[in-house]
Amino acid sequence: MRSNRVLRRLAVAATAVLTSACSLLPPDPFPRSALQAGLDRLVETQAASAATLRIREGEHEWAAGAGTADLASTVPVSTSARFRIGSVTKTFVATVVLQLVDEGRLALDDPIAVHLPGAVPGGEAITVRQLLNHTSGIYDYAHEEDWSTNRWRGEARFRTYRPQELLDVAYARPPYFPPGQGWHYSNTNYVVAGLLVEKLTGKPYGDAITERIIRPLRLNQTTVPGTDPAVPEPHAHGYTDVAGTLVDATEMNPSLDWAAGEMISTASDLDRFFSVLLGGELISPAALTAMRDTVETGQLFRYGLGLQQYDLPCGTTVFGHGGELLGFLTYAMASPDGGRQLALSYNPLRSPEGTSGTVIGLFANGFCPPVR
Repeated sequence: MRSNRVLRRLAVAATAVLTSACSLLPPDPFPRSALQAGLDRLVETQAASAATLRIREGEHEWAAGAGTADLASTVPVSTSARFRIGSVTKTFVATVVLQLVDEGRLALDDPIAVHLPGAVPGGEAITVRQLLNHTSGIYDYAHEEDWSTNRWRGEARFRTYRPQELLDVAYARPPYFPPGQGWHYSNTNYVVAGLLVEKLTGKPYGDAITERIIRPLRLNQTTVPGTDPAVPEPHAHGYTDVAGTLVDATEMNPSLDWAAGEMISTASDLDRFFSVLLGGELISPAALTAMRDTVETGQLFRYGLGLQQYDLPCGTTVFGHGGELLGFLTYAMASPDGGRQLALSYNPLRSPEGTSGTVIGLFANGFCPPVR
């Protein structure tokens, strides 16, 4: 009897200690059920075969998934899955360029012809800043038939492309507008930016990203694949509709995107990258201010130097970038100071336009203050 009373007293004391300790912990800031519901909706409506999300703030971190890694399987998608990040690559490239600015190797308002003479028609009037914020007017080679990784290209998807081939396609078309006189998203800008990084560092642009960002931040699941068509495991498969049949589009040689969109990463790595970048640890305060100085685009976002700015319906502003390669869609966003980050990746089965409401809802739930 006595031992039972002692045990009961110990249990009560332990409960009190645990309750006190738990009360000192900050509450979980994430609306998990709403976020999970958004992921489930993408899969249940057959808008996507799989979707994963990771959200982080300080010591709090939560990941979720919906769907399966393969349409022919019942294995759930891993929340640690790797995926093609597409144009989120542009933020990595812009960060390296801004690091070079910090080092005095170039200035944002330098004409590109100063550093890459003869590489860009009219390069004497196009600045580095205009390349990075898409106000150069240079034509987007990816608008040409069979020159976009967002469209099915059959066996051509395994072909290796050289950067100069991409530029030749772009330069065969007239510019959209004179430099600085408009805005038009153009992958060609970041092919030129990749060449600029190579010229100033004396090494492949992917090596520069690895040495300056990936390795120091320990983004161990992030790669610049070059000509390798595979996505490392674990990953969800990407699909596309070809003549009414869903075809596995996971493997492709991403050299057609090169510095405009070839990289592979995970939600965890992207969250860390944007946290550190927007937290001011990768570039100087002046460079970060320039990066976040956005221009009007006529789209749902404003554009800075390799950064998209979204103003959510609740009035909250987030910075980051979206990316698309056939079979993969990625959005990586963070609060302006990098304090909260959210990375979303899914494998669309139909047009991304049909999923925009759900995606906006996920970011609103992730970043907007809760209604009380």
